[in-house]
Amino acid sequence: MYRLCGRGFRKTAAGQSKSIMNNNSDNGLSRRLRLFPVTNIVIANMIGTGIFTTTGLLMMGLNNPLLMLLLWVGGGLLAMCGALCYSELGAAMPQAGGEYIFLSKLFHPRYGFLSGWVSFLVGFSAPIALSSLGCSEYLAGAFPRLFEWGNPELLKKCLSILIIVMFALIHMRGIDFGARVQNYLTLLKVLLIVALVAAGFSLGKGSLGNLFQGGGIEPGFAGWKTIGLSLMWIMFAYSGWNAAVYIGSEIRDPERTLPLSLIRGTGIVIALYFCLNLLYIFAVPAEEMKGVIDIGRLAAGNMFGRSLESLVSVLISFALFSSISAFIILGPRVSYSMARDGYFFKMAAEVHPVFRVPTKSIILQCLLAIIMVISGTFDQILTYMGFSLGIFPILAVIGVFKLRKTGKSSYVMPLYPVVPIVFVLASVSILILAYFERPVESSIALLTVMTGIPIYSIFNRKKHKSIRDSHHPYPERGSRR
Repeated sequence: MYRLCGRGFRKTAAGQSKSIMNNNSDNGLSRRLRLFPVTNIVIANMIGTGIFTTTGLLMMGLNNPLLMLLLWVGGGLLAMCGALCYSELGAAMPQAGGEYIFLSKLFHPRYGFLSGWVSFLVGFSAPIALSSLGCSEYLAGAFPRLFEWGNPELLKKCLSILIIVMFALIHMRGIDFGARVQNYLTLLKVLLIVALVAAGFSLGKGSLGNLFQGGGIEPGFAGWKTIGLSLMWIMFAYSGWNAAVYIGSEIRDPERTLPLSLIRGTGIVIALYFCLNLLYIFAVPAEEMKGVIDIGRLAAGNMFGRSLESLVSVLISFALFSSISAFIILGPRVSYSMARDGYFFKMAAEVHPVFRVPTKSIILQCLLAIIMVISGTFDQILTYMGFSLGIFPILAVIGVFKLRKTGKSSYVMPLYPVVPIVFVLASVSILILAYFERPVESSIALLTVMTGIPIYSIFNRKKHKSIRDSHHPYPERGSRR
């Protein structure tokens, strides 16, 4: 039997299917998070650098505000499909690690490791780097004179590093303290967007006629390639719709809380993104928008005048704090899970005896993000990351079909199997089109995945050797070591 739960169903009574984990702690991580903070983490992960930086870049290729807005809506629907699929996966396997756990249990540890490897190198370190760079970009726009001393680009990178270190220290003090900080930052971010949209349409200068400006994209396959790349960037802005599954070990009542947090968080962000992009188009003509990274600052200046432009830039930079904070919460849980299973450095599995968080994993994740801040540029990281992050969610969603065959689904998504089929076909099409449009960055992303294969073999041999040694700690009599 089933009973309604959110937008899906949970098994009860005779049809009971227990999730793999219960509400007790999971190897040192404690189930402390309820629906509100988990939903906030989903929202914070989704609303980040992408929505405040990619709209101007998208307009360069699309050259059509209406088409761009439709692609944002399409990307949101695709993200919701992913959230529904991950709700079923996460409720059945509520452990820290996300795709690493799903692919390891449903297919093979090799695929789980590769997803975790990409998450470690790209999935969280790169967004942390991008968010910190976006934050420093907005602060530089708000206080240009402060960045005139010395090399402005170097000062921006130093500020980005300082922000990363600050939030690393916050989240090393425990999940309760970190979650409280996250709640405040996420509420600030949502209130900022709502206030900006409301004030912009009611008091700001602009025109909805801008929606019908611009030309069209190139005809034929060239145009489809542009759409594919644009959707990949848009899906980066929506990335985070799966955020709750990375902290499954720390969620109370995960069979209920995890699906609701993913679905509610994703739905809220889709609505906010639509309104915010419509506001950008209202405030900024298509030609003026092209190539502008700090699009929020430009829109505020056009609507309210230069006097309020600096204030809005500061508020947006604080809104980006929420994304950095959320990524630092989630990313280290992946390397923690990998290390706990013997597929990563042992120190990454260590949990602080007092604060009960994987402190060394947090440090490792943030060091990698700092390296990216120092060595990369914004658009290079964006394209490379977008392609990398699109690969393993496809495999995870395919895993829903296998999960159904096992009969272990404790949350049953609506519209099955239409939802996973749409997600897989659309995601594969986006990656193929984006590859043809940006083959260099896409090839580097594929190479990043391939580098994980020999590294997995090393950790796998080391793990099995450790198991053999634990079973035979001493050599047999007469044998030699």
